[in-house]
Amino acid sequence: MSLIGTIGSTLKHYCYQTMKMKYNFDEINDRKNTHCVKYDRLEENFGSPDLLPLWVADMDFKTPECIVKAIQKRASHEIYGYTFRDTGCNRAIKNWLLQKHGWKIEEEWLSSSPGVVTALSISVMAFTNPGDRIAVQPPVYFPFFQVIKDNDRELIHNPLIREGNSYRMDFDHLEQLAQEGLKMLILCSPHNPVGRVWSHEELNRLAEICTKYDILVLADEIHSDLVFEEYKHIPFASISEDMAQRTITCIAPSKTFNVAGLASSAIIIPNKNLKLKYNQLLHNLHLNLGNLFGHEAMRAGYQEGGPWLKELMEYLKGNVELVRNFLKENLPNVKLIEPESTYLLWLDFNALEMDTDTLQDLMLTEGKVALNKGTTFGPGGEGFLRMNIACPRSIVQEALERIKKALDKK
Repeated sequence: MSLIGTIGSTLKHYCYQTMKMKYNFDEINDRKNTHCVKYDRLEENFGSPDLLPLWVADMDFKTPECIVKAIQKRASHEIYGYTFRDTGCNRAIKNWLLQKHGWKIEEEWLSSSPGVVTALSISVMAFTNPGDRIAVQPPVYFPFFQVIKDNDRELIHNPLIREGNSYRMDFDHLEQLAQEGLKMLILCSPHNPVGRVWSHEELNRLAEICTKYDILVLADEIHSDLVFEEYKHIPFASISEDMAQRTITCIAPSKTFNVAGLASSAIIIPNKNLKLKYNQLLHNLHLNLGNLFGHEAMRAGYQEGGPWLKELMEYLKGNVELVRNFLKENLPNVKLIEPESTYLLWLDFNALEMDTDTLQDLMLTEGKVALNKGTTFGPGGEGFLRMNIACPRSIVQEALERIKKALDKK
């Protein structure tokens, strides 16, 4: 498997960073034939197994050793019966949120879900009725659309506004929608795919609208730990007591520590009545016990994974810099939307005047690289591709060379 290729001078510029690190993020890990969606479902999703996969939002880095050891220790018991999330795990969640984000929660606010999208779907069912209008802010993580439409609610778009190499919320449009009747807003914070970390001022303005028009907020904050050092994630429920009482916050260690396959999320609901309704449906669906190894991963990650995460973010910052410089020097017509968070880059190819399907087909056939189509993320995604850079730098370099090769044949 020849993914490293010719690294060249651009890549050498970043070697100093890895040398200072305790953890080896440059290691190539073969994930094929491990029932891995990212690699083993390439042909099913893109028509060919012979592609460089930079699509599904998980990482090609090994899970932190503290988590691996915790799982191995529990696995050595050799009985894997019914389980539950204990006080120790809840305390680890509470301490992580306080230390990482300055948000003081109470353990009695905590509930669970196999995943964040599952929690969003449960919340839509628990707190709205068929036909209710629910807003999203595209271009945005596409399962938001599904949990609304699949539950017979009305999907309402409040598109973000592009400003240069960034985005902002359209509050005037949101207020107009609220006047026409909104029951709920699904907030992506930090935002996937545009990488925004919403400021205190922006969240305050959003809070004013939600209070004025009695809008319930589902806050998907799964990427909240993956914020670059210049920025600060603010949990939406921490803005005010009113927001705490009208927000369901969804987090998970899955993106943070690369454990998505362990299906374990934490749901934070300060409002007692909302939590009661959420838990009732969670129990009715028999989703309340959780995953034995997911609980172990969550506790170990939140208790011991901080140093690993710090180095990860430094490494990802170097990957972003590599992409930024490569585009500037080799593909000036492809624009990087500057990420404030996440390992998902939002790339603007619109200057090439190609429709998104043609663009992706070119990447697949000529570049042999699998990226997410921007149109999948709804209005505003035309002419964009999403690129996952949570992989060794040599693979990012290889992907960039392949993208250039494909566009040279345009």
